[in-house]
Amino acid sequence: MESEKDFVNKFCQLTIDEETNSSSFFKLRMMDYRNKLVLAPMVRVGTLPFRLLSAQYGADITYGEEIIDHKIIKCERRVNDVLGTTDIVEKGTDNVVFRTCPEERNRVVFQMGTSDATRALKAAEIVCKDVAAVDINMGCPKSFSISGGMGAALLSKPELIHDILTTLRRNLDIPVTCKIRLLKYPQDTVELARRIEMTGVSALAVHGRKVPDRPRDPAKWNEIADVAAALSIPVIANGDVFEYEDFQRIRDATGASSVMVARGAIWNASIFSSKGKIPWEDVKREYVRKSILWDNDIKSTKHTLKEMITHYSSLGLPEGLAVIKSDTLADLAKLYGEEEYYTYVSESRRKQMI
Repeated sequence: MESEKDFVNKFCQLTIDEETNSSSFFKLRMMDYRNKLVLAPMVRVGTLPFRLLSAQYGADITYGEEIIDHKIIKCERRVNDVLGTTDIVEKGTDNVVFRTCPEERNRVVFQMGTSDATRALKAAEIVCKDVAAVDINMGCPKSFSISGGMGAALLSKPELIHDILTTLRRNLDIPVTCKIRLLKYPQDTVELARRIEMTGVSALAVHGRKVPDRPRDPAKWNEIADVAAALSIPVIANGDVFEYEDFQRIRDATGASSVMVARGAIWNASIFSSKGKIPWEDVKREYVRKSILWDNDIKSTKHTLKEMITHYSSLGLPEGLAVIKSDTLADLAKLYGEEEYYTYVSESRRKQMI
């Protein structure tokens, strides 16, 4: 497996090469959505460490967790010289809402929850210099999202969808996309997808479930196929991808350009590797190392670890209980045998700050 140092150095060099060449930089802003393996947006999971972990194992495009426009417009952009990151921070606080770095600039997609075109643009302008693309969430079925007119609530408002997407397209110099769920009738989904394509978006992600469906319900790959056949822009298929072989299976079944994975990546991020999955114990430790390196929020790190553990084991067993009781990244470093690494990173930061 590629070492942390080699991985970071490689992407740092790519970033330097691209930013010193204007034509390369322009290409960087033009995202290619065909034949890609994509990490899906996942709340409290899709933070910088998990995105970089997925990229290390082979993800071509990595979506961040959905962040609401109301929250972003209350933030400011700060360069974090100690970590080498760009942080979107709530004004007047040190609360990091979104963190990214040059190593992922050509692959990270900022996903936004919104119900207003003007507000969406204001939020997007805060992050657009530091991400590869902006995506609008039009599929979240949770009540907090729908009650605010966001997520799946947008599926019944084609005029508002058009307003939001065209406003972003006209004012941003990076690609704009969106992610939807299936509508009640397949033809309605196709018609909505066609209207979305007319806004000029670069790609459309389709989750193969309807709003009332639960994760345990089989994804309807045949209805994703209807959308893919009707559009000329890339369609990203999402739903029931749990093994590397499933990437090709869903491509063959749907005709989609690319494939997005959510739960399969949480359970073992090395799903993206063509060489096959590595043991999940190793994946967990690598995730903890990246959380330490990028000073990830402890609550986010614990949430992701608990999601990993729950699939294979139980939070009631010693490991799960220890994660629950951990209050700091230092506690997690001790739990996973990464105390030496934690000390090394902490000492390096301390020297930088002197």
